[in-house]
Amino acid sequence: MSQFELKMPKMGESVEQATITRWFVKEGDTIEEDDALLEIATDKVDSEIPSPVAGTVLKILFKQDDLVPVGAVIALIGDSASLPDAKPAAESTPVSPIVNHGVEPKQDGSKEFKSTKFYSPLVKNMANQENISIEELDGISGTGNEGRVRKEDILTFLTKRGNVPQALSNSAPTKSDQSVAQKQPKVTVSLGAEDTIIEMDRMRKLIAEHMVNSKNIAAHVTAMVEADVTNLVEWRNKNKDAFQKRCGTKLTFMPMFTEAVAKALRDYPMVNSSVDGERVIVRKHVNIGIAVALPSGNLIVPVIRDADLKNIGGLATDINTLADKARENKLLPDEIQGGTFTITNFGSFRNVMGTPIINQPQVAILATGTIEKKPAVLETQFGDIIVVRQKMFLSLSYDHRIVDGALGGAFIRKIADYLEQFDPLTAI
Repeated sequence: MSQFELKMPKMGESVEQATITRWFVKEGDTIEEDDALLEIATDKVDSEIPSPVAGTVLKILFKQDDLVPVGAVIALIGDSASLPDAKPAAESTPVSPIVNHGVEPKQDGSKEFKSTKFYSPLVKNMANQENISIEELDGISGTGNEGRVRKEDILTFLTKRGNVPQALSNSAPTKSDQSVAQKQPKVTVSLGAEDTIIEMDRMRKLIAEHMVNSKNIAAHVTAMVEADVTNLVEWRNKNKDAFQKRCGTKLTFMPMFTEAVAKALRDYPMVNSSVDGERVIVRKHVNIGIAVALPSGNLIVPVIRDADLKNIGGLATDINTLADKARENKLLPDEIQGGTFTITNFGSFRNVMGTPIINQPQVAILATGTIEKKPAVLETQFGDIIVVRQKMFLSLSYDHRIVDGALGGAFIRKIADYLEQFDPLTAI
């Protein structure tokens, strides 16, 4: 076979690079198709990358902890006979994270930074744009992995130097820009003799950053309604065993919640959108993210694509499959990108309701509370009666920049209506 170039995969909107956190193979190893080759990390997920072909690992072009641009060739796979003569196919277009010393002008008039330190293309471009010298750049204390300088560090440096960063003045602010611009003073925490210090893991740090960024970016408002889901609960209890036997997967409430949300997003497409500066991007596809709690305590949001085109059986299969893959750290990059709306199930922890934080760049997120038996007043032809009904709260956090109270209120009411009107004769 000819040499196959394994490239760093695309991992979502705005994701331009990923860190190689672990190689599972070494040069000369024989591999089969779908064998795990390496693990990569982005600001959203850790993911194992399988081999798309069978063969021999001829050359590994990046080592562990290297930050690699999307699309760069990271390894060569071919016949074992080709091993002695294998040459790095990517050498003609250097993407290695190692650069040289000094500052030299390039043909387009910008400067090329040469240093013993690694700087991402974004950081180098910002340094060129803001006339930051190599000495100043090398003197910046990076907050990234192993002290690497990130965009936020450049913005902080420019703020302290007294510059108005062009990245902030010439374009609409991004999540990171606003995070830096609105950064609060560090809180001093006192320690007691018996206190325990636990370092945040990488994912927890990223979750914390994303949550703060989202609150800084979006004007959060939360609306709540209570829904009578008696018909839905009785239907599930009646059909869950037959459903698992027929479909080979458990029937939880989440597929029905997802179906109701998907229908409501078609009724109110402005909620299925994103904000880009002063533009609103209304999404054509209804891709619903489902928040999954990991064994580590962290959260990840795999995405059900085209949820509005699937029935309850299809939704149940997709949700359970992705949730299992998430807990086993086997999600592919494509399975956590492209979401247009998110559901988080507070009820799985027996919480009644909550006020979730919007998953950027989406404009709304729904929290589903626990289902409880409650006394309710029903109107009959013989008068009002008190009966026991199955009820739950729905909480919708939405971005008030483009979702007004009327739209947000109508949307969450529509979800509740779909749940309350669930047909108890629905076939499995």
